[in-house]
Amino acid sequence: MNTEDNEKILAELKRLYPDAAPALKYSTPYELLVAVILSAQCTDERVNKVTEVLFKEHNTPRTMLELTQEELEKYIYSCGFYHSKAAHILSASEDIVEKFGGEVPSDHSKLKTLAGVGQKTANVVYAVAFGGDAIAVDTHVFRVSNRLGLAEASTPEKTELQLKEAIPKSDWSKAHHWLIYHGRRVCHSQKPDCENCTLKNWCEYYIHRT
Repeated sequence: MNTEDNEKILAELKRLYPDAAPALKYSTPYELLVAVILSAQCTDERVNKVTEVLFKEHNTPRTMLELTQEELEKYIYSCGFYHSKAAHILSASEDIVEKFGGEVPSDHSKLKTLAGVGQKTANVVYAVAFGGDAIAVDTHVFRVSNRLGLAEASTPEKTELQLKEAIPKSDWSKAHHWLIYHGRRVCHSQKPDCENCTLKNWCEYYIHRT
C-alpha cells in the first residue's frame, strides 16, 4: 500500500465516521480500565449492562477490593472468561492502590505495569481516558486494517507497529475508532459488505478477490 492510498483510506474513514467514539460507558479512568478488561471477547453492549450494576457500589479500586473474587465473578459472569477477568480486575486494583495511591496512572509504561493489563488495554486507557496517542488493536482493527492494506501482519502486535507507520501520530487514537466502526458496520468478519463499501477501490482484500 502506498502513502497516497493510505491517505485516501484515512480521509474516507474520517468522512464516514466523524463522530466515532468509544461504545463503553465510563465516568473515570478506573471505570474505563475495568470495562476494557471485561470487553475481551465480549460485546460492548453486554459490558455496559454489567458495569451499570457493578459500578453502583464498586467503581473505585478500593471499593472493588471489598469484593472477593467469587463475588466479583457473580457480577461479571455474563461477560465470559469471568475467572481470569475477575482475577485481572482485582490484581490491577490492588496495584493501583498500593503503587499509585488509588489513582490509575496516566503514563503508558506505568499502565502496563498493572497486573492483568496488557498492551491493548493500556493503549485504550491511555488514548481514551488520558488523550494519549495510541492505537489499540482489537479484532475489528486487526481484521479491517489488514484487509485494507494499512497493515500486512500476522499478529496484533505487528499490526500495531505497522499502523503507527501508516497513520499520522495525531490520528492514531481516532483511527482506532474509525476502523472499529467500519468493522462493525461494513467490513464484517464473515460477510464483508464489499459492494457497498466506499473504500473498495483501495482495499487489498477487495482488489484481490475480484
